Amino acid sequence: MKKYIMSIDQGTTSSRAIIFDEKTNIVSVAHKEFRQYYPGNGYVEHDPEEIWETQSEVCRAAMKKAGVTAEDIAAIGITNQRETTIVWDRNTGRPVYNAIVWQCRRTAPLCEELEARGLTDFIRDRTGLLIDPYFSAGKLKWILDNVKGVRERAEKGELLFGTVDCWLMWKLSGGKAHVTDMSNASRTMMYNIHTLEWDKEILELLDIPECMLPRVTDCSGKICETAPEVFGGVIPITGCAGDQQAALFGQRCFDEGDVKNTYGTGAFLLMNTGDKPAKSASGLLTTIAWGIDGKVTYALEGSVFIAGAVVKWLRDELELITSAAETERIAESVPDNGGVYLVPAFVGLGAPYWDSSARGTITGLTRGSGKRYIVRAALEAIAYQVCDVLSAMEKDGAVPGTIKADGGASSNDFLMRFQSDIAERSVIRPKNVETTALGACLLAGLGCGYFESIAAIKAIPVETDIFEPHMPADRRGSLLDGWHSAVKRTLS
Repeated sequence: MKKYIMSIDQGTTSSRAIIFDEKTNIVSVAHKEFRQYYPGNGYVEHDPEEIWETQSEVCRAAMKKAGVTAEDIAAIGITNQRETTIVWDRNTGRPVYNAIVWQCRRTAPLCEELEARGLTDFIRDRTGLLIDPYFSAGKLKWILDNVKGVRERAEKGELLFGTVDCWLMWKLSGGKAHVTDMSNASRTMMYNIHTLEWDKEILELLDIPECMLPRVTDCSGKICETAPEVFGGVIPITGCAGDQQAALFGQRCFDEGDVKNTYGTGAFLLMNTGDKPAKSASGLLTTIAWGIDGKVTYALEGSVFIAGAVVKWLRDELELITSAAETERIAESVPDNGGVYLVPAFVGLGAPYWDSSARGTITGLTRGSGKRYIVRAALEAIAYQVCDVLSAMEKDGAVPGTIKADGGASSNDFLMRFQSDIAERSVIRPKNVETTALGACLLAGLGCGYFESIAAIKAIPVETDIFEPHMPADRRGSLLDGWHSAVKRTLS
């Protein structure tokens, strides 16, 4: 039996590859950051070729570190930044434009136009999503309408559309597989989550040629395989899911009502709602969690656009820190936030506000408000935003319990303690916070028979850290009032 599963974890700021053994222990890791492009106000782009180059490079590096070849790898699982949109030539493989990233807000005018036409419920009833620049449909339409010659070529069948998972599988397969999984398809604002097919009426509404769109598969099972020249041998790709759905799976949130929050570039809180889609009246999204053996599991999601990215902003733009690890010590060096609140609405606000015009704000500054208070306010802002999503779930009648935490920023103990306090809930963090990559591993392992069943996955032991709330209720209420006051000043 082949010994390993390789997870491809293509994120917003870096490409990662992790090799797991049969007990889901990490054997090797490789990662590499890539460039972010900001060509306009609220615009965010990536170079698709750089995504591929860094991802293929780290895969080979992880294999070399582990001392393994393609012969030793049972399967590959893929997880990816969602909604990011790429269009490329089906013959040459060359992208026609940079990837438009999920954070990009350039399509806000289009979304406002669709809302003004009264299409909010029409879109939501079919896709589970709100009309927002976050999703892929508007980004694809922007490329079709604004890049010279693209629409004509697309209508002739010369161009392909895909989210990052689709782009990677096309490259990995040597251009043979144009495919995505249903969790990623459900984030495009073009996929009907009830009929499980591309919605022809939405495509007609947005003037998007259906011939550009990929085939949609389950998240686990035989999806495609790598071309021999990529890794020196053929490896089946048997697992694929968007990063947040993969994290939900990796956290073993297999039962209805289970909740996880990923503290990555953004923060994404998902609740498993079972085999029926739950509609929110409080600004949350209905999405497909995963599809396995033709059976669909749904989730309710609250999307926070800026979480760990605010720490990167402290480092790269303000130059207040040299590494993310410093923030924990700095935050703990002051007794409280000194009345300072930072609302990181750098690309607008996501759930539950959905205001694409909002922009970042710092309130409560005094002459004594130095770097330590700003750093602490940045970490606290991550927790406040998650708390807002939890409150929205409660308004919808859901009762989120314990929060299973993962993602890079969850390694910050100050943040986890503050999250537990401000949310008045236990926070459980696995010792291995790479649950997004682990989810891709589990889906791939299930898809190739490496793991016999979900019951077998549940039986794999997990070590955790637990954070319990201790903050007095009046203190918690005062801090939340201050946060919501700051948010009001930020909203457009």
